Amino acid sequence: MPPGIPVTAYVALGANLGDAPAALRQALHDLGTLPHTQLVRSSSFYRSAPVESSGPDYVNAVAELHTALGPYELLTGLQGLEQAAGRERPWRNAPRTLDLDILRYGELELDDPVLTLPHPRMLERAFVLQPLAEIAPTLVSAEQLLKVEKQVISRMTGL
Repeated sequence: MPPGIPVTAYVALGANLGDAPAALRQALHDLGTLPHTQLVRSSSFYRSAPVESSGPDYVNAVAELHTALGPYELLTGLQGLEQAAGRERPWRNAPRTLDLDILRYGELELDDPVLTLPHPRMLERAFVLQPLAEIAPTLVSAEQLLKVEKQVISRMTGL
């Protein structure tokens, strides 16, 4: 299938096993190597406690992509990057070496067993909203940030 018209997509990155900052740096590089995809910008890295999960603190970020891949093709590419990073799925929300989630894919709204867009829980998570607000402030309202303000998250420096 030939590539489509490029759209702006936002992808959440997270890891809490191994060298999580290194995993995110590698993932950001690898996002730009997906076919018909360009990494436009990425947020700072943020540290947060696991939500509905366990294990060490997570390192999180959000990336903005321009991609001509369709949403399912992008999802397949992200899952390939997760696998290459050693991602295992022993149970729901298990600690992970790399987690990549499509937050938004243009203005597309989709709800099926494979993919839901926008991401169904993004508005409940400070570790998504704060980095997203950093690189795309018009996509996150002050009210949305207020709803997650009690979740502990901190911007990482010196990386």
